[in-house]
Amino acid sequence: MSAPVRRRLGPIAAVALVVGNIIGSGIFMLPAALAPYGWNAVFAWLITISGALCLAWVFAQLATQLPQAGGAHGVVRTTFGDTPAFFTSWGYLASVWTANAAITVAAVSYLQRLVPQIDAWPFGPQVVALFFIALFALGNARALAGGIQIVSTLIKLLPFVLVIGLAAWLMVTQGNAALAPIDTVPLEASATLAAVGITVFALLGLESASVPADAIDDPVRNVPRATLLGTAVAGVVTLLSSCAVALMLPQATLASSTAPIADFIGVFVGSGAGSFVALCAVVSCLGALNGYLLVGAELPAAMARAGSLPAWFSRANARGVPTHALWVGAAASGAFVLVALSRQGVAAFEFVALVSTVTALLLYVAVSTAALRLMHEGRVARRPGLCAAALGALLFAGVTIWSCGTEAFAWSAALLALGWPLRRWAAARTGSARVE
Repeated sequence: MSAPVRRRLGPIAAVALVVGNIIGSGIFMLPAALAPYGWNAVFAWLITISGALCLAWVFAQLATQLPQAGGAHGVVRTTFGDTPAFFTSWGYLASVWTANAAITVAAVSYLQRLVPQIDAWPFGPQVVALFFIALFALGNARALAGGIQIVSTLIKLLPFVLVIGLAAWLMVTQGNAALAPIDTVPLEASATLAAVGITVFALLGLESASVPADAIDDPVRNVPRATLLGTAVAGVVTLLSSCAVALMLPQATLASSTAPIADFIGVFVGSGAGSFVALCAVVSCLGALNGYLLVGAELPAAMARAGSLPAWFSRANARGVPTHALWVGAAASGAFVLVALSRQGVAAFEFVALVSTVTALLLYVAVSTAALRLMHEGRVARRPGLCAAALGALLFAGVTIWSCGTEAFAWSAALLALGWPLRRWAAARTGSARVE
């Protein structure tokens, strides 16, 4: 019996995967949380985008020079061995599940602005959130992820194009009068670094093309290009739109807003336009959910093929989609949604977002450290740019972990610890300790 033929993602879909996974829920939810930081938030965004570009360069260079490694997790395995690779993979998988929870919570929050009756239904937010996860898991199972990603990415960019264009027009026609009065907030290193912990979640996902490399057409060419181009596009869009909202929307309005992008458009264009942006926010979040469900299925399938998880996780349907891994990931994401929604309001989103950020950083630290070691051993060409990017990425990761706080770190450590008995069980079942 021949193996099922997998519909692979082309270069446009690969870029859309990166942009779509980066521009998800964070940019729609975080401007309000950053309002108390004043200009410190602007510098935090610059630090975060700089760190993300360093990481993107590291991922792109390693994908180019080590295409046989099979993606970021293969790089960690070939550099440090099976056990570090397993925990890197497991940690990233846990970060995907918690990210799905944060994204889904954000989607439901914005949807409630359009359909306020949801909150009146018995367990309305929980039911809608679980429905979204099941719906897009089904879409992935039918190999529709690439098409969904391109369409959702184009739609989600519309409000940001509108925000950036509107802000530019206001600055040209009104000059400094377009800027809202800003309460004096001292520029302090501690405040800037604290804001970094909030902003990082908005740019997670830059590795989205390298993790499911087997699902991308011509990965040697398309993975590096998608990583760099996707990160650059998402970074520019994030910086310009967030600065526009922060500088032009009154701080009192911004601090109390649960939908700052929609409120910005509503203030300057009208309530109807604000509702349109809220709808785009829902689409944006669901597009990110679609992409992360894809990544969350491909990773455990790759781990199973490498022997670190039972072969059951690699079983695919007629379309070549690893459905067992897909539905396990969907179930885990749903469980984290229920945990998140036990908290109230924005706190639900912030909790799972910070946990996802800290847990994802394990992959970033491992890959950046691997790049330095591989250059030292001569297995990767020694390039000053790659060395500087890897060191910058490590510094950025350390700052972010500190910024996210002890609660997020404790939850991340607990999730990582859960991987140890799973590894031992898988090794006993497969007779192999290899991991990807």
